[in-house]
Amino acid sequence: MKKNAPEGETGARAAVAPVPPAAEIEALLSGTHTDPFSVLGAHETAEGFVARAFIPGAEQVTALTLDGAIAGELALVHPDGFFAGPVALKTYQPLRYRAERGDVEWSVTDPYTFWPVLGPMDDYFVREGSHLRLFDKLGAHPMKHQGVDGFHFAVWAPNAKRVSVVGDFNDWDGRRHVMRLRRDTGIWEIFAPDISAGSAYKFEIIGPDGTLMPLKADPFARRSELRPQTASVTAAELKPKWEDDAHRAHWGSIDKRRQPISIYEVHAGSWQKRADGTFLSWDELADTLIPYVVDMGFTHIEFLPVTEHPYDPSWGYQTTGLYAPSARFGEPEGFARFVNGCHKVGIGVILDWVPAHFPTDAHGLRWFDGTALYEHEDPRKGFHPDWNTAIYNFGRVEVLSYLVNNALYWAEKFHLDGLRVDAVASMLYLDYSRKDGEWIPNEYGGRENLESVRFLQRMNQEVYAAHPEIMTIAEESTSWPKVSQPVHEGGLGFGFKWNMGFMHDTLSYFARDPVHRKYHHQEITFGLIYAFSENFVLPISHDEVVHGKGSMIAKMPGDDWQKFANLRAYYAFMWGYPGKKLLFMGQEFAQWSEWSESRPLDWNLLQYRMHEGMRRLVRDLNYTYRSKAALHARDCEGEGFEWLISEDMEQSVFAWLRKAPGEKPVAVIANLTPLYHPQYEISLPAAGRWREILNTDADIYGGSGKGNGGRVDAEAAEGGWARASLSLPPLAVIMLELE
Repeated sequence: MKKNAPEGETGARAAVAPVPPAAEIEALLSGTHTDPFSVLGAHETAEGFVARAFIPGAEQVTALTLDGAIAGELALVHPDGFFAGPVALKTYQPLRYRAERGDVEWSVTDPYTFWPVLGPMDDYFVREGSHLRLFDKLGAHPMKHQGVDGFHFAVWAPNAKRVSVVGDFNDWDGRRHVMRLRRDTGIWEIFAPDISAGSAYKFEIIGPDGTLMPLKADPFARRSELRPQTASVTAAELKPKWEDDAHRAHWGSIDKRRQPISIYEVHAGSWQKRADGTFLSWDELADTLIPYVVDMGFTHIEFLPVTEHPYDPSWGYQTTGLYAPSARFGEPEGFARFVNGCHKVGIGVILDWVPAHFPTDAHGLRWFDGTALYEHEDPRKGFHPDWNTAIYNFGRVEVLSYLVNNALYWAEKFHLDGLRVDAVASMLYLDYSRKDGEWIPNEYGGRENLESVRFLQRMNQEVYAAHPEIMTIAEESTSWPKVSQPVHEGGLGFGFKWNMGFMHDTLSYFARDPVHRKYHHQEITFGLIYAFSENFVLPISHDEVVHGKGSMIAKMPGDDWQKFANLRAYYAFMWGYPGKKLLFMGQEFAQWSEWSESRPLDWNLLQYRMHEGMRRLVRDLNYTYRSKAALHARDCEGEGFEWLISEDMEQSVFAWLRKAPGEKPVAVIANLTPLYHPQYEISLPAAGRWREILNTDADIYGGSGKGNGGRVDAEAAEGGWARASLSLPPLAVIMLELE
């Protein structure tokens, strides 16, 4: 088919007039023409080629080929800048125009003289919902097309009457770069020549009823302006110097359930700040955060969402740019350098990912092309009452592809080690936070969101198939079965699930005055009934230290000494408990104040003995957990845990054994009252010397210094077990390893 020729025109020259009808010109000038490619650019007529151009402000226009040869002079047909005239061409080819006004001269390369970039196979895979490279096709991408450098823009807006890309390169004039509609897919595209990286742009969309929509940011933008500005920004293709082959090969070849995983959850904007209160860049964060995490013994950093978002107090959970690292911390290349720096020292990076909902900001996805495109139109399915946000239409193949591609994008382009998927429970249930009559049952009359289930399964299947080194983690707070089981076994396909029950029960228990704990013994023991039903992460996250909940140290009962002792015991209890670990920043040194995104952590507290002692304890817990396979290699399997003492309610003592095949067992003993037990009898599985590898009451951690002098002798008893007499410090946890 000929370039810009009417559909069906394949051989003979079309009867195209050099000057189009006046109505067509008026439509172009008023911005209502829906297909400028049929009018502008080069067209073949019975007498030869003509060129038509819209160049506001020009008085004279000369058409040139790309090599600079003059192809013809165009006549001014309309004073607003519409030009037309014959050009000396033998075939369709790109044209440049030399525009003049008085003594001012400038050059314009005609976007309407370039072929489409997307092809029929793109259309096929988009329609089928199987396109796994959408992030390389949609959005804005630099390229050399037909010998000219520029950016290719593509956006899905199937119900729009017209879509234009506007930006600082065309004075935000929606008449200058009206896009070409690919009718089979509803994708609009245009190659815009001579545009360079760093240009701000948005899409100007006229809805199906003729309404001009608010300017929309690019759903696939890889870079955005710094808030409060909301435009997308053209960006070079990401080509960092990766030096992490060994890191990725390791995580892609092992069973992650049997590896030590200890996660440091970080809000990038408030871990530390510059002296003037502004955000650290990714490179500045790399200089301080990476060495700190390495020294502390964590295996992973998990960032609260770093995708672009307009409102700081949303912490990133109301994202308007799923493909763009936030401009708050610099350019996308900086984030890639940060990840590379982490991988070089063995630290993984997990991104908090939000596919459950999106904000209703005018420049965002809501009502994108004048219709409910990304969201459900019916508010009973498309509006989230908790967060006043829109809910993705997971049943629409293009929306599902948009989100699945985003997961693949972060894994491929930024080498992320994991995605922690936010608010999974809100996705799984149609009646989540809704009263009777406010939700629509599924086709079987149930409350399960089957479309969302299929999305989560598809996302996990595609991510693990393409990137075995990655792990997905569900924040899921209900008893939905098989969250972390494979899809082919009826599961959702996640690698891990947050153990919200552990967090609720244990925090409830530890917040109680020790004198009452014996009446709530089951809050500790109950969790072991289901501890191996999923691959669990034990989360003490940002959610536990905001909205009036107080900091971790403030939750603990008693005077200051007891508060610190309780919190030390809680952390050791958690690190000895089966499951991977997650701790939010600031809790490792017992920050007193509740976390706020508006200020940095209270690092000055580390000058005080008790806070520095807490930091040392968390550091030693991490290294103990990582170095002792018994503590991590069977985190997700029942064979790795055995109760030693589970019913000493009167003294609030718990003890259990952590085991792994071929490894020395580790006994974890917790005394959760302020009473010191100098001779506490306990059964151990083997006679001999058991070394005290950790004691939260040690003086170096701020404790009272009571303990077992570094070792315990267990004497053989009936039944093949052994008996030992321990010194159990007050409000403390000790760990013993068989020598």
